[in-house]
Amino acid sequence: MEGIDFQPRTRLVFGPGCVARLGQLALELKATRALVVSDPGVVAAGHFERGVSALRQAGVEVCAFHGVRENPSTTEVAHGLSVAKDFQPNLLVGLGGGSSMDCAKGINFLFSCGGRMEDYWGVGKATGDMLPMIAVPTTSGTGSEAQSFALISQAETHVKMACGDPRAACRIAVLDPELTITQPASVTALTGIDAVSHAIESYVTRKRNPLSACYSREAWQLLSEGFPSVLADPRNLEARSQMQLGAFFAGLAIETSMLGAAHALANPLTARYSLTHGQAVGLMLPHVIRFNGLEMAKLYAQLYSDVPNAQAVSHPEEAVELLAAFVTSLLGQAKLATQLRSCNVDDLHIDQLASEATKQWTGTFNPRPLSQMDFANLYRAAY
Repeated sequence: MEGIDFQPRTRLVFGPGCVARLGQLALELKATRALVVSDPGVVAAGHFERGVSALRQAGVEVCAFHGVRENPSTTEVAHGLSVAKDFQPNLLVGLGGGSSMDCAKGINFLFSCGGRMEDYWGVGKATGDMLPMIAVPTTSGTGSEAQSFALISQAETHVKMACGDPRAACRIAVLDPELTITQPASVTALTGIDAVSHAIESYVTRKRNPLSACYSREAWQLLSEGFPSVLADPRNLEARSQMQLGAFFAGLAIETSMLGAAHALANPLTARYSLTHGQAVGLMLPHVIRFNGLEMAKLYAQLYSDVPNAQAVSHPEEAVELLAAFVTSLLGQAKLATQLRSCNVDDLHIDQLASEATKQWTGTFNPRPLSQMDFANLYRAAY
């Protein structure tokens, strides 16, 4: 059994309409000046104004940074840092999807500790205390609100840097499922399949432990029911609530159990072909489940038993294929691609992609070790 070193660092505030409490929560952190990091889509949906109004009603001065794009890079972080230096906040608020929250964490590293984003690539490299941060997710996917990591891409190379430190964890996560109802269908699909991948991968990694298993399993139970429901009825608030809590619990699991090969395979696809992360990781996940098959059959069988209307199986090995098929069916329901060839990936680049996948940190936590040939074979299986 793996050892555990876990300290809950993020307070969870959940419920429809709870974004109205943002100002009160900021005052509890003794904030007077908040830099709110968001993106244009969240602003257009009106969610940014709801958050800012709650802050201003509490007497908190607000400055906005809206320059966040998908897969935030060192460029966006640098621009946000410039705004922060001018404004001098004593609170950061990441209001939006995982990109907004990660960008806010990146700004926090540089504003609080100085240097370059590359200085914090890895774990535990913050040089001092960091500003308190509140996360207000408007999607249900990354679980960034529950994690002490920021994923920031190098602007020049597009390599994703995982920058983690306990001091970067959000003090409070405000989960208001009403904020997720306005998501475009494509965002619901892409973020939802990402959350699904987090729950499945974190449940079987080499670093899994009894604590992470509780979070992963609960996340999976919520997501495996909530995701098909929200795809069928985007205004189903109960399903939206299941998705938000599921993504949060999966994020907590990642804190101690990390992820696996599906994420290692996905990152080169995003860097080289600009595939969205959810599409890339969701497409590769069924093949990783099959690859881990025999070693993880009992754990995969436990997950499959939680699937709504799951078939009865005589042996755990049967559940491996059924779980992989269920994930593929979720991709279909979400109208996402199930083959790399339909994503304009060139099969002549598979060996290069495999070489890049071997360098991904997440792959080292996969329950079954992978060689470069294994990565290449997984890409070919998905092609």
